[in-house]
Amino acid sequence: MKLTTIKYVSEKREKDFNKLNIYTLEELVRHFPRDYLDLRRVTMLKDAYHNDVILTTCEVLKVEVNHYARRPFVKALCQQGGYMFTAIWFNQPYVAQKLTNAEYLFYGRVTNKYGLGCQMTNPSFERADKNFALKGLVPVYSLSGGLTQGVVRTAVRQALRKVPYLSHIPAPLIKKYNLTPLSEAYFKVHCPETSDDVKSGSERIALEEYFLLISAFKVIKGGRDDVRLRRYSVAEEAVKSFISRFPFEFTEGQKSAVKNIFSAVRSPHKMNMLLQGDVGSGKTAVALVGIYMGVKSGFQAAMIAPTEVLARQNAALLERYFPEYNVKTLTGSTPAAEKKEIKKGLSSGEVDIVCGTHAVIQNDVIFKNLAFVVCDEQHRFGVAQRSSLVEKGEGCDVLVMSATPIPRTLSLIFYGDLDVTTIKDKPRSRQDISTSIIPERKYGDMLKYVSEQARQGNQTYFVCPKIEGDDEGTVMSVTELYDELKQKMPSVRLALLHGKMKDKEKNAVMSAFKAKEYDCLVSTTVIEVGVDVPDATTMIIYNAERFGLSQLHQLRGRVGRGDKKSYCFLLMGTDSEEARERLSVIKNCADGFEIAEADLKMRGGGDFMGTRQSGRMLSEIKNLRFPVETVFTAKKLSDEAFDGAFDVRDLTRIAAEKYKSLAGVTLN
Repeated sequence: MKLTTIKYVSEKREKDFNKLNIYTLEELVRHFPRDYLDLRRVTMLKDAYHNDVILTTCEVLKVEVNHYARRPFVKALCQQGGYMFTAIWFNQPYVAQKLTNAEYLFYGRVTNKYGLGCQMTNPSFERADKNFALKGLVPVYSLSGGLTQGVVRTAVRQALRKVPYLSHIPAPLIKKYNLTPLSEAYFKVHCPETSDDVKSGSERIALEEYFLLISAFKVIKGGRDDVRLRRYSVAEEAVKSFISRFPFEFTEGQKSAVKNIFSAVRSPHKMNMLLQGDVGSGKTAVALVGIYMGVKSGFQAAMIAPTEVLARQNAALLERYFPEYNVKTLTGSTPAAEKKEIKKGLSSGEVDIVCGTHAVIQNDVIFKNLAFVVCDEQHRFGVAQRSSLVEKGEGCDVLVMSATPIPRTLSLIFYGDLDVTTIKDKPRSRQDISTSIIPERKYGDMLKYVSEQARQGNQTYFVCPKIEGDDEGTVMSVTELYDELKQKMPSVRLALLHGKMKDKEKNAVMSAFKAKEYDCLVSTTVIEVGVDVPDATTMIIYNAERFGLSQLHQLRGRVGRGDKKSYCFLLMGTDSEEARERLSVIKNCADGFEIAEADLKMRGGGDFMGTRQSGRMLSEIKNLRFPVETVFTAKKLSDEAFDGAFDVRDLTRIAAEKYKSLAGVTLN
């Protein structure tokens, strides 16, 4: 159903919704709230703590507008009884026209920084003498264009009454487990009366999605046991000889993983394996052994990575350990003439191993006899991209690697089309990293330490969650931090890196940092994946409470990759006990799998199983918060649906259509 079937949505507003990839009423009701305003209790300012988000009443006395600041703002002088405070709105000049000398309800964050008095930042507001709409639990949506919260809320409420709600879980199972009707779940998420409504509605919608996803995996796995088309001739002794090329002894976990791969490529069916392990567990070395099994048997191999820096890092390893084979690197920046020669060599079979980025997946890249495929940092690729590479060979063996540890029981569900091999131990040479939560009063001392480390030839990462700061001023942006550090550490060579830069720029900055042309790299999380800089010994993370624990563990793993003692400093943008408790897990634990378990318990399935793990899969429900047990319930229901006396032909068709990107398949 088109958006314009709602009276409230004009053609102009329809275009604004389109910018959010919302084109139908069905997509509109799946635009789930990113947060909720809790307006059930009025709090007096004198009772509020720093960084509390509250609903309060006040009288506006004076309003002024500053158009000339770096970020234009509107400031209002307010009073509550005899208590004076200011309210400030960044980049919202229209607010000045809406405020008069009157009584208001304000909802927003309270700050009391550096003893400069109380302030509310970007509060929502209503005249107190109105029959105000700010009450109860109010959903907050992601916006685009000229959309406002009021416009989206009104449009969603209308759409909720028009769209059909069809569950794909067999009706007998819905009755058996007394599942909430989907229509009721959607109303609870968008129009909740209590926090329990949000919880139960989110769980029911997530259950439906994971039921379909897991059912799609079953469809794919049902026809996955393809007979092996290429027989590997590599001998076990040859594999052991290749392993001896490495200047270190493989851990028991690495040896076990190699054994699993060897067994898989010698079995009657093609391999489709996930190799997961903690940061620094030696997954890449295991992948190189797998590649050797392929090329030693006379076939071609390919290894792809999500970034050019990581691809070239892997290519250097391949050239080092495969001197007798023809290894080529193919990325977006490879010169056209060289690309042409590499493609010619791949199609003729002259090139044995290619290492690259998405450039390897392009349609004009043709292999003569591709047999072994490695996808590094799987969570940065869509499953369809993996499939595109696999389809370049007949019955390819596939090894995908992930350094984001996922508890084994969960990975068996989420990576349902893959067999899972886990490396639990770490090489003995791997350095432990000391982690500390740095209070604000120690900030200056920390910067002095970084300057001294730079003089000693050691490098530092500074990481921020965002490229630009938020309007509330509570999140340090990477550009703001870069400017600040240039002033506070003038003798230190600083580089800036973020996702809005072109790939060529990012690669140049990262390569220069690795070559020690810079002392410090100020970056967003684009440095999270696999970059190996041995002289980087310090990781500093701003607003650390805004990251997941597993992501913090990944970032921490960028240091400690050489033989020097390394440190990770966590800076908090809030005083909340909950945030401090979460960060204490990182401070006191170095095991990625334990951290992943803690992340699941603390944040629930919505955060952990969102777009970061799945590419575009499940992207619609990324804002929902639900316990991870919901995923296991979905698996149980899917098992019963397929194993029971149900006709699942429609279910398999729908699941395959929705998640056809999983393996590029559709069912008739």
